[in-house]
Amino acid sequence: MADHSDLDIQKTAPPILLSPPHLGTDELGFVVNAFETNWIAPAGPHLDAFEQEFSEAVGISHAAALSSGTAGIHLALQLVGVEPGDEVFCSTLTFVASANPILYQGAVPVFIDSERTSWNMDPNLLSQALRQRARLGKLPKAVVLVHLYGQSADLGPILELCNEYDIPLIEDAAESLGATYQGKATGTFGRLGVFSFNGNKIITTSGGGMLVSEDATLIAKARFLSTQARDIAPHYQHSHLGYNYRLSNVLAGIGRGQLRLLSKKVAARRRIYHRYLQDLGSLPGLTLMPEPTFGRATHWLSCMLIDPRKFGVSRNRVQEALRDHQIESRPVWKPLHLQPLFAQCDHIGGTVSEDLFNNGICLPSGSGMTDADLDRVIAIISSLAS
Repeated sequence: MADHSDLDIQKTAPPILLSPPHLGTDELGFVVNAFETNWIAPAGPHLDAFEQEFSEAVGISHAAALSSGTAGIHLALQLVGVEPGDEVFCSTLTFVASANPILYQGAVPVFIDSERTSWNMDPNLLSQALRQRARLGKLPKAVVLVHLYGQSADLGPILELCNEYDIPLIEDAAESLGATYQGKATGTFGRLGVFSFNGNKIITTSGGGMLVSEDATLIAKARFLSTQARDIAPHYQHSHLGYNYRLSNVLAGIGRGQLRLLSKKVAARRRIYHRYLQDLGSLPGLTLMPEPTFGRATHWLSCMLIDPRKFGVSRNRVQEALRDHQIESRPVWKPLHLQPLFAQCDHIGGTVSEDLFNNGICLPSGSGMTDADLDRVIAIISSLAS
């Protein structure tokens, strides 16, 4: 660990970002190939290969590469029949992109609070909400379950509830590629699963996403809708509303190279988390995001709760100190039921996610972080302890 007396000198050290892109050596070769063969449009051999290789990597039969994870959620909601006025249950502790597509469909989100074991959707609250809606004869049309920060939700009871009430489960695995639940990849349990390849994700295509399912018909329809829903005809004919949601062959080439590094990236982020756990987790008032025994997390972002009464300073003060040393951090997601956009929406529970938001911090977690980078982050935070 770096000596605390070095902190003033370290203010001139290079910035440490939260989760920057981390490229290998294969990505450029695939991109050059796309240019040399003139496969630039959103079609081509890299796109087909990326879908196949991704399916094999997560252990599912069918996948459609899209322009974003948000596009994947939007298509998933359409594919399970969500219509205007329908309710859709959704995790509340997540990025807004998990719920915006519910509004795209004219549907109504209902937000479910987290439990402390995984910070993800609380199965007990989901059960209560489903029982209550069943009594009213107004069950939700779908459940959007988020796997937060690379940590699987407790899928067993959640999937059991969805099956009991015959409600399709859509897994938002945007942050959890590489994570597992009882040995099986997140995103592969529900009717449909969605992944993101945004620039800060564990693998990136600069921007992009993947929609997966065991149902070949659903993925075929997703491809149709994602390419402007063009009918089979000798001319441009359209009988359905479609979208320009397909990933390009060039970006798919980047994805192919990135996917080859997935296991190494997961190992790197787990190492970072365990270093934080070792050096910060023993300090009074600091608690790392737990990893339940039911799954194996990637720790896409290493997150920590700060109890200011025990640690001596608040989460905001820690962020300020890191920012002074050009180190990026951010608060845990603001619960969606607190967002002005969703002020009129119902929510079940809320105190757990609100506490995580008020006191939680996401620490630098990029798979390219060096030991020296970790030393700087840990030394600055440790120096603030009372």
